[in-house]
Amino acid sequence: MPSAVSPEPPAVPKWERPGKTNEKLDWADIKVIDLSTFDEPGGKQRLAEELRDAVHHTGFFSVTGTGFTQEEVDRQYDLGQAYFDLPLEVKGDSKYRCDFTQGNYFGYRAANEKKIMGTDVLDNVESVNIPKFILQNENEPFHPFLRQYRSEIEDFSRRSLELASKIFTLFSIILELPEDYFSKRHLYQDQSEDHLRYMIYRPRSAEADDKVQNTWSRAHTDFGSLTLLWSQNVAGLQLKNPAGEWKHVPPVDNGIICNVGDTLDFWSAGYLKSTIHRVQRPPQDQAHIHRLGLFYFVRPGNEVDIKPAPSPLLKRLGRIGENQENAAPVRGLEYVRERVKNYHNHNDYADMKGKKFKVGNLEIEDEAS
Repeated sequence: MPSAVSPEPPAVPKWERPGKTNEKLDWADIKVIDLSTFDEPGGKQRLAEELRDAVHHTGFFSVTGTGFTQEEVDRQYDLGQAYFDLPLEVKGDSKYRCDFTQGNYFGYRAANEKKIMGTDVLDNVESVNIPKFILQNENEPFHPFLRQYRSEIEDFSRRSLELASKIFTLFSIILELPEDYFSKRHLYQDQSEDHLRYMIYRPRSAEADDKVQNTWSRAHTDFGSLTLLWSQNVAGLQLKNPAGEWKHVPPVDNGIICNVGDTLDFWSAGYLKSTIHRVQRPPQDQAHIHRLGLFYFVRPGNEVDIKPAPSPLLKRLGRIGENQENAAPVRGLEYVRERVKNYHNHNDYADMKGKKFKVGNLEIEDEAS
């Protein structure tokens, strides 16, 4: 008998990439690294030196030569847009929502459920986080609509971590560690809180945004190790530079914007910089656009210890002492779940500013705004 052929998933509308803003913004000077030379003789070492200052001072950089075609990236935007266009009662089914009470960020997060800065203005972001496609995650939320496109979403997810592994190799070289020091702590087959994310910011009125100082996403650092953000043209993402100034992060054609997360900051005793960033109301010629984003958030393996790494460079710089290598471990799952609960399991962000979050000997001061 002929084997059964899986039906083709339904077609979805094409996402239209917005144009770039015509307004003059104060752009950050972001280093752009071309990863197409990674496998050339001496290529990794040259790229590591190019990257060193960026990750030490700002924690933000962009990569090109990623191996992803623009068609593959736009297809993921197609799927994200189609999902968010579903009725709330379909995409927001309770079986497929994030469970913030458990610190679980897998699944759907609805907009308009949290107040902003003590006002009556509600947050305008919705997202869906898709965990790694491994056996241990089979019972995690994965909406039936998205499940129809599993093969291509899984391929994109796996290749995203492969790309991140190249960047981890550069970080290891910078810190004079074995080249696989960080990549082997982020293996796809190992259980972790990694996720591919589709996220959309819904436009708000100028009057509502004025009440919350034009904040679309409050100032924060990222929880995990590394964030990949496929570049899109709607402005609004800003970083705080070492001088304390807010600068717009520029789009990079056919590129990915990357930033160091808190666990790499911990591993490197602050040498690799987890930078504060936020999303503000876009400029006037883009403020009406539904700002769709595509991300991969890399988290440490659940059982991985995130105390400072035994880096010769960090020891020479006096950033770590011998006794720190023997400190009590803080595991990846413990850290990330506690951080998600601290950040998301409440209804109003107004009372969080300046409060410290701590797990073991790891401490972060929240900069809610």
